[in-house]
Amino acid sequence: MRIRTLVTVLVTTMALAAFGQEGTVHEIKHGAKKAGETMKNGLETIGKKTEHAAETVGKKTKETAKTIGEKTKEGAETEGRKSKEALRKANEPASEERSTDQKPAAPNHNDR
Repeated sequence: MRIRTLVTVLVTTMALAAFGQEGTVHEIKHGAKKAGETMKNGLETIGKKTEHAAETVGKKTKETAKTIGEKTKEGAETEGRKSKEALRKANEPASEERSTDQKPAAPNHNDR
């Protein structure tokens, strides 16, 4: 009877150990699945936020480029007007001096 009891205890112990391992494996699989789902959800959220940020940056870049283009055009037009005005003013005194300081065509003998 003692041997029979000992065998029964050993078989029961091994069976419990096998069931325990099976339960542990099931828990590990379940935990891994939950972790995978959490990571997937996190990556989807990051993807959406990254896409939104990229769209926002794209819009801001486009607006900035447009503004810079307009300012550059305005600056070029203003500088062009200033340059034309400066050129006109620079030429005016030169033409007046020529018209008032005309020298005679024949050389003056007294200048020698």
